[in-house]
Amino acid sequence: FLNGAETAAAGICSPWAFLAVQTQWTAPRSRSPRRVGGPRPGGMVTTFKVAVLGAQGVGKSAIIRQFLYNEFSEARAPTKTRRVYLPAVVMNGHVHDLQIMDFPPITSFPVNTLQEWADACCRGLRSVHAYILVYDICCFDSFEYIKTIRQQILETRVIGTTETPIIIVGNKRDLQRGRVIPRWNVSNLVKKTWKCGYIECSAKYNWHVLLLFSELLKSLGCARCKHVHTAIRFQGALRRNRCAIM
Repeated sequence: FLNGAETAAAGICSPWAFLAVQTQWTAPRSRSPRRVGGPRPGGMVTTFKVAVLGAQGVGKSAIIRQFLYNEFSEARAPTKTRRVYLPAVVMNGHVHDLQIMDFPPITSFPVNTLQEWADACCRGLRSVHAYILVYDICCFDSFEYIKTIRQQILETRVIGTTETPIIIVGNKRDLQRGRVIPRWNVSNLVKKTWKCGYIECSAKYNWHVLLLFSELLKSLGCARCKHVHTAIRFQGALRRNRCAIM
């Protein structure tokens, strides 16, 4: 078992990833049956499926790799196929399996299941439990892209008895001086009009990446964490006797 702790310096945090069994999944494999989504009785593992979407070059894959492997590369490698990662998060004594799906830029959200499975890049997109929509704070077009995708999700996705969380992420905060839309304007639009969560982060410096996934679990109804402040909750989760990488 390895332990991790969050550090902060000069306003930039570089938290140690707090997860287990980081696996990139490229094909189905044999495994024991597992119920997906929602809390389980008896302390069993909970699994949540999450889709990460965004225009080309916004850094969504970099965010995922920082969260999983605590690494960042300046070399750009465009996402051309759907990639699936299977980390397990230990938080407040509870284990939560995540199925994080990194999708390449899509022209439009699939309107039905037939269209979803006809395109290999969109498979599983309509059945996830939450969406992370990433844009580049220095690129107006990337914001317009996630604005369109969000609207298409609301119009075409079949929503069950509970509302599907959508978190808007403004990446490349380290390039603050090149921002094209004032942060307050975006935050106000997303939170008050769209009724979505909003976080800004820097994949390059691993700033607020951990906060992003803490908010994700909060929005998904993480057991015993709903009414605890995010920072306090994850500080507790990252104490040496609370967090483990297995």
